[in-house]
Amino acid sequence: MKDMSTKTSKPLPKWFDGTVYKEGGTVSNPYTGEWADLSAEELSMYDVIKGAEFTRNYKILQKGLDWFRRANAEAYMTLLD
Repeated sequence: MKDMSTKTSKPLPKWFDGTVYKEGGTVSNPYTGEWADLSAEELSMYDVIKGAEFTRNYKILQKGLDWFRRANAEAYMTLLD
């Protein structure tokens, strides 16, 4: 995978109320073991998506998935599809 940890990606949307990280990082899919390097914005959104999934906040979950799909389709397919 391409290193995305320092790349700036699509800006976070106005509705985003999670923690905004200063740096990206590597995330692995717990089911497949595949991984992706995410930008700071992507990692911030990934954590909001996983939190929304855990708390069953389906409105935020869907908004987050839609944003992530547009921001980084390759990482979306690796981590969230």
